[in-house]
Amino acid sequence: MAILGEIRKRSWLLVGVIALALLAFLVNPDTIDKVFGKNPNILGKVNGDEITRDEFSDQLFIMQQQAQQQGQPTKGLEEQAWQILVQSKLIKQQFEKMGLELTDDIFWSQLQYDPIFAQNQQYFDEKGNFKLQEIKSEIEKSQTMNPDNYSFWLKNKKAIEYRMMARMLFGNITSGITTSKKEAELMIKFRDDMANIDFVKVDYLEFSKKNNVKVTTQDLADYIKQHPTRFKVTASRNIAYAYFPATPSAQDDAATLNELNKLYLKGTDASGGTENFQNTKNDSMFVELNSDIPFIPQYVSPTQLPSELKDKIATAAIGQTFGPYKEQTLYVVSKLLDKKTSDSTLSKHILIAYKGAERSTSNRTKDAAKKTADSLFAVIKADPAKFAEGLKLSDEPNAVERNGSVGWTTPASQFAPGYLSFLANNPKGATGLQETAFGYHIINIEDKKSGAMTYKIAHLAKNIKASDKTENQVLTQATRFIQQTEGKSFNQFKNLAEKNKYRFDNPKTVGRFQGSLPGLNTDKDADIITWAFDKKRNVGDTDIFTVEGTGDRIVAYVVGKQDEGLADPETVRDQIEPIVKNKLLAKKIIDKINAGKYTSLDQAAKAFGTAKASGTVNLFNPNVNGAMEPRVAGAAFGAQPNKLSNPVEGMTGVYLVFKKSVSTNKLPGDVKQITEGITQQNSQQFTGAFLRSLQDNAKIKDYRIEVWDKSPQQ
Repeated sequence: MAILGEIRKRSWLLVGVIALALLAFLVNPDTIDKVFGKNPNILGKVNGDEITRDEFSDQLFIMQQQAQQQGQPTKGLEEQAWQILVQSKLIKQQFEKMGLELTDDIFWSQLQYDPIFAQNQQYFDEKGNFKLQEIKSEIEKSQTMNPDNYSFWLKNKKAIEYRMMARMLFGNITSGITTSKKEAELMIKFRDDMANIDFVKVDYLEFSKKNNVKVTTQDLADYIKQHPTRFKVTASRNIAYAYFPATPSAQDDAATLNELNKLYLKGTDASGGTENFQNTKNDSMFVELNSDIPFIPQYVSPTQLPSELKDKIATAAIGQTFGPYKEQTLYVVSKLLDKKTSDSTLSKHILIAYKGAERSTSNRTKDAAKKTADSLFAVIKADPAKFAEGLKLSDEPNAVERNGSVGWTTPASQFAPGYLSFLANNPKGATGLQETAFGYHIINIEDKKSGAMTYKIAHLAKNIKASDKTENQVLTQATRFIQQTEGKSFNQFKNLAEKNKYRFDNPKTVGRFQGSLPGLNTDKDADIITWAFDKKRNVGDTDIFTVEGTGDRIVAYVVGKQDEGLADPETVRDQIEPIVKNKLLAKKIIDKINAGKYTSLDQAAKAFGTAKASGTVNLFNPNVNGAMEPRVAGAAFGAQPNKLSNPVEGMTGVYLVFKKSVSTNKLPGDVKQITEGITQQNSQQFTGAFLRSLQDNAKIKDYRIEVWDKSPQQ
């Protein structure tokens, strides 16, 4: 009743809401967006289908996880995630238009063909059968026992569904690609017929030496308008920057070395005495407290050591120190703590996990796990043959199929320390119970092999950093530069940077969500991009950014702003200027040829200071004296015999062609072979071309720049 009363009090608001709802049917949705602002939960639309913030976050999360697993950078994946979602929406739309349906039964039957599963043998038994029921059972259990894993599965499931739709869609479409007998016969004719020609070529490069043309911004714009699909772009910024590194000075270098020598020889006051790196009784703690790199407890091979130690370590005594020496941006003193052979051990285990253990999905308590492990260990110790039966109780995935084996390991392997300790301190054939962060392991050592010598080393290291004085000098330098270039043109910014030999770069097309700047790759890249895309930002604006941890300064400059639509001519000048220049030259050459009204190749050759040439050309491989010229080949077959062609605008020059004859050179391959070859080639090329066509012709609305920094609606 209180709720109804509140509604009555706000009846005017209810009327307003109803009126707004009616208005929504009468006006364009884009108009409502302009009045009330974009929904921050909707990042874009593909032919009306929304791309939500949650969808984008899920896709990005999956890609970051994959990158992390593969040891690749996790930054700068936002644009890739967006493109995958756009293409997934397009595929789903076409999938549904064709009347196809991805049922639950189809999903599970096709799961084994998805790359996540198809490329991982652990999902198949020794006969190659897909372990579908085990996988489904594990997923069902995780729904209640491990919600995080289940949530991750749901994120991946959506991506898997899109991939399945793509396979089914393209499979249906490409199965309908055929090649007619007529098409194959025509292709054979194009391949075998050769036109014998005389020609004159007015080369663009040679002609431009005496008749140079300047390509204006308008010339570039005109070309872009003629090819709108090719130059359709998303919003971007043309950014330039000058980089001012806070490089440590000679004084900074010396100060770092003095600091290291003090820790190495004189030490620190500890427990009323002087402890240094030479006399410390706890090397690992001393390193952790005083070094700029952490203590590494693992044993390593000589190849994993700094070059300063590689040739000396074999004859070194335990406790011997090396240094100080310089290793990249560090001053280092190293101490040999221990050495031993890197025995390789083959082992197997039964894992009894408990709730709270690392990677555990078990609900048993730690006490219950300990009782189970103790009981099972007693049985196996009395009868080692019972180990195989005990594997059925193991919480390790696929333990029975793998016989509990973890393969060959060494002391340097990435395993739980307690597990490695048991392997190191017990002989071949030993079985024991060992606790680690993962639970209780019943371990059996199956075999041991002696290996090369490995070394345990403590490194006391200090980063050679720029001092406050050096950083202030860099700040002064960057500040002076920004004051000199404020309000100036891009050319003045560039010229001053190059004159002073500052590091300069101009990545011309930077997307809002690409994450990093080409050639820069600092923690400030994303900040610079965000700054450049600010609505208040204007062409010519500058600002200083400080790189964390180094004191380096970056002065950024907004060269240009590209809104969604056709590309700004100057941002693609490097890409299209040679093409446009050749077109301008071609027009001059053709105008001159037409004005000369030449009746023979000799006349044209003399007028342009070039020579007449001869050759053969066909339509299948339109090579004219080393240059690929499709239009020239077309003119050669299209011109009447013994008659001069019209000027042909080619790729490398303007041609006049005189066709003398056409001959046939029959090559191997019958109609059937050619038909199969064309069909296969078209099928391979079709999927990419089809997807590009869908994207080029789709109504794609990208709201990310407008809504990205807004908080999602609660």
